[in-house]
Amino acid sequence: MSSVSVRDVTVAFEAVQVFDGLSLDIQEGEFIVLLGPSGCGKSTLLNAIAGLLDVAEGQIWINGKNVTWEEPKDRGIAMVFQSYALYPRMSVRENMSFGLKMARTPKPEIERRVARAAELLQITPLLDRRPDQLSGGQRQRVAIGRALVRDAAVFLFDEPLSNLDAKLRNELRVEIKRLHARLGKTTMVYVTHDQIEAMTLADRIVVMKEQKIQQIGTPDEIYHRPANLFVAGFVGSPQMNFIKGRIENTGEGLSFLSGERRLSLAGYQFAATPLPGREVVLGIRPEHLKISGAGTWPGFKVDIVEPMGADTVIWCSDGAGSVQVRIAGSRRPAPGESVTLHVDPTEVSLFAADSGERL
Repeated sequence: MSSVSVRDVTVAFEAVQVFDGLSLDIQEGEFIVLLGPSGCGKSTLLNAIAGLLDVAEGQIWINGKNVTWEEPKDRGIAMVFQSYALYPRMSVRENMSFGLKMARTPKPEIERRVARAAELLQITPLLDRRPDQLSGGQRQRVAIGRALVRDAAVFLFDEPLSNLDAKLRNELRVEIKRLHARLGKTTMVYVTHDQIEAMTLADRIVVMKEQKIQQIGTPDEIYHRPANLFVAGFVGSPQMNFIKGRIENTGEGLSFLSGERRLSLAGYQFAATPLPGREVVLGIRPEHLKISGAGTWPGFKVDIVEPMGADTVIWCSDGAGSVQVRIAGSRRPAPGESVTLHVDPTEVSLFAADSGERL
């Protein structure tokens, strides 16, 4: 049984329709990340699950119960928002226990839950401080702890790390992943526009664009077999290289042709074999391009070199276009140097030029 099931849900703001028949099943204990650019509908979907937005049509089920018209407090969920929303005059302990007090939870149970959540989040020494005495990362831990004490079966996170600097984001990302592992069967639904958060946290990623789901899959599936051009370009840094061309039958099987460039597709796994002459876009990740003395595509020159510590990203051009290549940081070709690129056909992705769908 799914822990959370969104069934043919339509959400509309007066005359503006956000979702039209959207469906999504999330299994018990799964960490699902809703990933997409601003305005794609990921936070709207999360708010609909939480009960903060009414649905016009469809149903939302949580742990086998139809909660479509239930109040948020009755859905068995806990939510962490982008803003910390802590009471400034209350201590950390009081902030974490406030909701339980309002629900008339017995005092010993409140103390037990607060102590357990504080231990999990490593904020026990901070329990008697006020929010203005905490760093941004500590405040977000308190906000997570306030949700954690509810002992909910489903946790909803709405871009909880976006207000933090890069170092704190990295630290809290690890803490959230560790927390999910410790809680066992707790389901987590996490909204972000940050692909690094999505790739490192998720069991499965739901990639969204323009209020529609583009692909659902594990991080490996999303990264190595993107369903369309949008997913391929949105996930990955540096971005996937795209080269326009066409499919031709050379007598030795299908090949990709782009100008004078040719690549045998003998090792490529087509979903359905395309007809020769079809216009396509070839995508290849920068780390899957190799600099080789006897490679597939000669005649490139190094334009720009970007040292990134462990890696070096180089921009190569052949006059018709440019591609990014990620190589080991110890290698540092000079701008203007001629290079030959090796392309492995098993590492590329092919997309229809008209629809953008994977071939």
